[in-house]
Amino acid sequence: MPLVLIVDDNEKNRKLARDVLRAAGLRTLEAARGEEAITLATEHRPDVVLLDLRLPDMNGTDVARELRRGAETRRIPIVALSASTFAWSSDHLLAAGFDGYLQKPIDVCAFPDQVRDFCKQRS
Repeated sequence: MPLVLIVDDNEKNRKLARDVLRAAGLRTLEAARGEEAITLATEHRPDVVLLDLRLPDMNGTDVARELRRGAETRRIPIVALSASTFAWSSDHLLAAGFDGYLQKPIDVCAFPDQVRDFCKQRS
């Protein structure tokens, strides 16, 4: 069963993502801050990281770069999770190491399959 790390400083966004993914049979971890996300990813090696771009302690692109530098985390797919409609069109997300982008608010019907598809990239 895939393990998903959800990184978002908004508690309601984390809860919605967690509830939808768990109902679909996925396991989840949660972080509200960038440093916490890096620690959890290093310790638990999730199958995918869903990463908000704006966090209170770090920018999401900085978190992604840090994960790409880590020996334990460099191969974990990282997906930007943002309400910004133009975020994925920016080359800086690719340069920072993101593997994909999902728009907020999430589509609760499509979300579990979208996340599973990113988990398969790790295999």
